[in-house]
Amino acid sequence: MNTHEKIINEIKNFLERLHITPDSIEIRQHKLHPIFSIQTKDSAFFTTNEGEGLHAFNYLIKRIINKEDTDEVKFLIDVNGYQEEKLKKLEQQAGLLADRARAFKHEVELSPMNAYERMVVHTLFTHDPHIKTSSVGEGKFRRVVLIYTGE
Repeated sequence: MNTHEKIINEIKNFLERLHITPDSIEIRQHKLHPIFSIQTKDSAFFTTNEGEGLHAFNYLIKRIINKEDTDEVKFLIDVNGYQEEKLKKLEQQAGLLADRARAFKHEVELSPMNAYERMVVHTLFTHDPHIKTSSVGEGKFRRVVLIYTGE
């Protein structure tokens, strides 16, 4: 059984324990990692409270999978496109703020975000010659700063 099959099995087992029936589970490729996209009518558990249930679900499944494998497996679980929509908005916001940093030749701070969102923003600008990124702050107030390098 390959890693993707293990992840799908763990997702199905966990959803069954929650009495949630998935309509489908698809694997989509993202530039950072695969996304296991679940379609279900029972999405309220995952998407309320700004996706706290989905964040916890991701955490638990990753702990189960990474406990079994020697190498850390990177993936994301999404329900009804919730995470993908958040990623698109985050990438758009970061792009607009990077344009602002370039226009004013000054650094710009983003709002506080979780570790995954910060990693996404850092990855967006790894090859940008004019923008460097840095994380500042502590705990839930940690955020990314887009730094104009002037190169």
